[in-house]
Amino acid sequence: MPPTVPRRRSIDGTMDLHWWSIEVFDGATLPASRWQDAHDTALTEAAITHGAYEWHWHRHSWGVLFEVGFRSDEQWPVFRDLPAVRAALDAVPDPLNGLMVYPGRGGSSGRVQPRRPRPVTGAGAAELPIEPEIIGACLAACHPAATTADVVAA
Repeated sequence: MPPTVPRRRSIDGTMDLHWWSIEVFDGATLPASRWQDAHDTALTEAAITHGAYEWHWHRHSWGVLFEVGFRSDEQWPVFRDLPAVRAALDAVPDPLNGLMVYPGRGGSSGRVQPRRPRPVTGAGAAELPIEPEIIGACLAACHPAATTADVVAA
């Protein structure tokens, strides 16, 4: 019997998802957490009923982040054009600078733990910098000497 080739797998299929992020920043009079309280149910319901496989809400010091993952790219425009989604995005606390919508996971979705330093290749020594050679320049004297009236002295 031939050996089986392991299939490429991902944890819960999250690696195969097409992620989109909606970041809402705090406004001058209304924090983004209040916006989330008012619209999270409608946005989550719209995402689930239109094919979202995974979604997450994150609260940060600067506002809130809604990450939603779909199985295909075609599901995002349908979700984005829903009246409930449009109404929620139109109601952000800061309508000029308080909304960012982009593909991929966002906000603070980087590594939770700091990266470990990689081992140093070779001896770990760097080449010492060589100081450049100082080149001097001197100006030649003017012959014949110039006069103030641009007349040559005799």
